[in-house]
Amino acid sequence: MDDKLSIRVNIADRYYPLKVERENEEKIRKAARMINEKVLQYKQRYTDKDVQDFLAMAALQYVIKLTEEEEKLETDYIPDAIKELIQKIDSVLEIEE
Repeated sequence: MDDKLSIRVNIADRYYPLKVERENEEKIRKAARMINEKVLQYKQRYTDKDVQDFLAMAALQYVIKLTEEEEKLETDYIPDAIKELIQKIDSVLEIEE
């Protein structure tokens, strides 16, 4: 059974037909809403630009946020790994004493 769903997503007043997994539909629709909201913010702020500029700026802003979150995850993960190693070393040292 094909679990794909055909949907149409509106981004910046253009419709895009997509075939998506049913469990991803809401995420995709939410992403489209977020893009549209950001494009609208730029439209209201800059009247002398076109939609392509707004889409580019929205994409840039979201990718910057994504890379910041990825960097944060990487730096947060390292201290936890180090803490875990220290605990293992401590437990081994306790056994040997």
